[in-house]
Amino acid sequence: MNELDIPKDHLSGSLRRGAVKKHVAAIHVSGKLTLLQRKLSNVLLLNAYDTLISQQVHRIDARTLCLMIGYNSNDMDTLKQSLRGLAETVAEWDMLDSEGKQEWGISSLLSYAKLKGGVCEYAYSPALAEKLNDPKVFALINLNIQRRFTSGHALALYENCYRFVRTGSSGWWSLDLFRRLMGVADSDYYEVFKHLNAKIIKPAVAEVNKSSNIMVTPEFKKMGRSVTEIRFRISENPQLAILDLDDGEGLRKSPIYARLLALGVSDRLARQWITEHGEEYVRQKVDYVAGQGAVKNAIGYLSAALKDDYRPDAPEVSPRNPEPDPTLSARVRQLTVIRDLAASRTPTQRDADKRLFLSRLEGAERDDFERHGWMSALNAGAIAAFWKELSPDAFDV
Repeated sequence: MNELDIPKDHLSGSLRRGAVKKHVAAIHVSGKLTLLQRKLSNVLLLNAYDTLISQQVHRIDARTLCLMIGYNSNDMDTLKQSLRGLAETVAEWDMLDSEGKQEWGISSLLSYAKLKGGVCEYAYSPALAEKLNDPKVFALINLNIQRRFTSGHALALYENCYRFVRTGSSGWWSLDLFRRLMGVADSDYYEVFKHLNAKIIKPAVAEVNKSSNIMVTPEFKKMGRSVTEIRFRISENPQLAILDLDDGEGLRKSPIYARLLALGVSDRLARQWITEHGEEYVRQKVDYVAGQGAVKNAIGYLSAALKDDYRPDAPEVSPRNPEPDPTLSARVRQLTVIRDLAASRTPTQRDADKRLFLSRLEGAERDDFERHGWMSALNAGAIAAFWKELSPDAFDV
């Protein structure tokens, strides 16, 4: 299952690096999930990952959920149906525990889900959360890549192969297991290998190789004249590797990375900022903060500058004065509220908020928002309406 481009100790490549040089513990999920359900499950995991163990209940607003899976619709019935499917789908694992003892278990993908007030609340069983939290067991899928898939079988193949990219092979799977992973175990038609190969394997392999950051090549093992097992040779796709999040090594060689560390920014946060905003944008904001003289909390100030696109020629609500002065204009007080609301969102939600608002803009308004973000004067009214719709009580001051 997966990505929204997000981390697990950074929703990203570091996770995948932790994967498996020897034994790769496997969680097999029924391939009966629809493409929409599979994408949904990945976004939910991405949203919850940082608190999988420490928090039992996770929340994300429904519109963010729809946007991140590419489902721009107000059709809540379809979302409910997809959540129901996740609660009814079983994940199964069979692996060695930390003491080398064999462990088998099953769990529904979601222990429950609830939609209320535009917010989706959900939870994983403690046993499954523990397994999903282990990077050797599960590799997060980059959401930018998953959105490219149009076939549920192809996305299922990608998910089940991607975690083995470091080892170069999925290992041998029985055809029975493969049919289960593809969601066709109950079909007599796909009991015939010729049909399975023509309708499932070849099209799925073609789409993975075309749309993702890995290349897969199927190999077959026969008993007599019958194919009994399948495995996939896996390599990185040099044409599309740029879509995937870097494992950190390339980012650490960047000059701006060194400047961020000199300011006291952590390795993880520095890589996150560079990945999210780009080197040039981060450099501009570091220069901006450096030009402000002595700043008590340089990291907090830089964080606000990155989020709200502080510029020397743009109005700013300084994080050095978090309590708005009563004499400030209504406009500045409103900017303060918007800044704080945006800062309170998770990285996943912040990205979705901006993309959702951008989708409503055209021409000069869009250009101004891309330059100034939530501080865009040209879009002040629309921005206020957007956040009041999301958090109406926040403006009651």
